[in-house]
Amino acid sequence: MENKIKLNIKDWAEEDRPREKLLIKGVSSLSDAELIAILIGSGNKNETAVELSQRILHSTQNNLNQLGKLNVKELVNNFNGIGEAKAITIIAALELGKRRKEENRLTLPQINSSKDVYSILYPILSDLKYEETWVLLLNRSNKVIRKYQVSKGGISGSIIDIRLIMKEAIDAVASAMILSHNHPSGNIKPSIEDDTITNKLKKAGQLMDIPLLDHIIIGENCYYSYKDESRL
Repeated sequence: MENKIKLNIKDWAEEDRPREKLLIKGVSSLSDAELIAILIGSGNKNETAVELSQRILHSTQNNLNQLGKLNVKELVNNFNGIGEAKAITIIAALELGKRRKEENRLTLPQINSSKDVYSILYPILSDLKYEETWVLLLNRSNKVIRKYQVSKGGISGSIIDIRLIMKEAIDAVASAMILSHNHPSGNIKPSIEDDTITNKLKKAGQLMDIPLLDHIIIGENCYYSYKDESRL
């Protein structure tokens, strides 16, 4: 049987080396595996950095969002050739990409539909293995003047303090608010607790003339809107 020759990045033709390929053809020419290979620098004795990167991506169905859910321990334990330093580098790079999406625009985003809320909060909530609850505070033009986390909990839920939400809304002189949280399970069907907190915040908002416009539950590439379902 003919043995396959394993080549390190330094042994490849220049146009095929990820770093050199980036310089010659631009970053958009690189595959996800090649970009990860640049991050980790080298593979192991049995495979190149790109091959190792391809194996990592294959384990997540070539989905970067799924890769972003892995922690340092999972990367180190599941992939020979990935030590703690390389795992941290991968996680840090994915987090930078996530934060880039979250970066506030110079102009305030305006909420015209549930999809607008989803586009703002999905990058924040999509990769989490636990539940977080966020609130968007809006001005009279339905432009977001603030977004902030109100709770952080476990896999099955989190504790939400209505009084603190209303205090933040009053301090920001908000004209309206939108509640949102994620379901780590991916199932976007509202729970009894979701219905309860929605009704409580709705009543509090009515009392203070700061209406609750919607409650969005975010899952895996999907969402549930109380307003769209005519429940608000």
